[in-house]
Amino acid sequence: MQTNGILLDNAWCLFFKKHDFLIGISIDGTAEMHDKYRLTRSGKPTHARVLRAILLLQEHQVEFNTLAVVSDYNVKSPLKLYNYLKSIGSNNIQFIPLVERLSNQEDENGLYLVSPMSNLESTVSSWSVKSIEFGKFLAEIFTEWVKHDIGTVYIQTFEQAFAAWAKMPAIICVFAQRCGSNFALEANGDHYVYPEYKLGNIHETSIKAMNESSLNHLFGSDKCSSLTKKCQQCEFKFACHGGCPKHRFSVNENGEPGHNYLCSAYEIFFRSSNKNLKLMSNLWEKGHSPMLIKEILK
Repeated sequence: MQTNGILLDNAWCLFFKKHDFLIGISIDGTAEMHDKYRLTRSGKPTHARVLRAILLLQEHQVEFNTLAVVSDYNVKSPLKLYNYLKSIGSNNIQFIPLVERLSNQEDENGLYLVSPMSNLESTVSSWSVKSIEFGKFLAEIFTEWVKHDIGTVYIQTFEQAFAAWAKMPAIICVFAQRCGSNFALEANGDHYVYPEYKLGNIHETSIKAMNESSLNHLFGSDKCSSLTKKCQQCEFKFACHGGCPKHRFSVNENGEPGHNYLCSAYEIFFRSSNKNLKLMSNLWEKGHSPMLIKEILK
């Protein structure tokens, strides 16, 4: 279960422990980093309350991981953010790039944020992470992780990269060849593969039937069939498969629309980490643990 943790108490933690929950806690780094954007409606900071939730989970021995949203602000201090997350006891970390677009005109609800699949004229928000900076962020943390923390700290993006180099199936849908294997179920039974792709309702159709529907197959195949020529010819296509379709709103240097906003980030990270990822996959192929790379890099 994912939460910001603000409302967690002893009763919740006892329940989580009893039923063996894994709790995902949203925390974006130090108090300075986290409270840059994670404020209450009245403008009050939330970091201390999130940290209290983590301490409660640890007290009750409830397993947790951390999800850090990487913005224009905390992207500038990758190792400070990473080391802080380790210092509070997180050994399972996800880095989520903040990418939001603003429309030039408000919608019917008075909002300017556009949905991921919107074709409205828009600009990337000032608080979103820049693609090149996110790539450097990942590369710098990977260098630290592969030398000191591989095997003791799980970072989803790095595990996914290793899986790609080792020719294993994708761990996360963002880098899978096809979409359509991750679903969301609403309280009323509506079954979604994406906000704009409602497959049906479990009270009317079985989950198996919805997952095997032509609509879901179309959604899944669109990911690979809509790749730009630059993506199709990229040496790292095997590793990211064009990334998540929700980020394909950029025009690349060849003038192709529908290119992934985070393309530069992925290319910087993959190119920087390529040598070590190859070494890890070679160790794996020979029956050794990829963690041996720590000894090799000493």
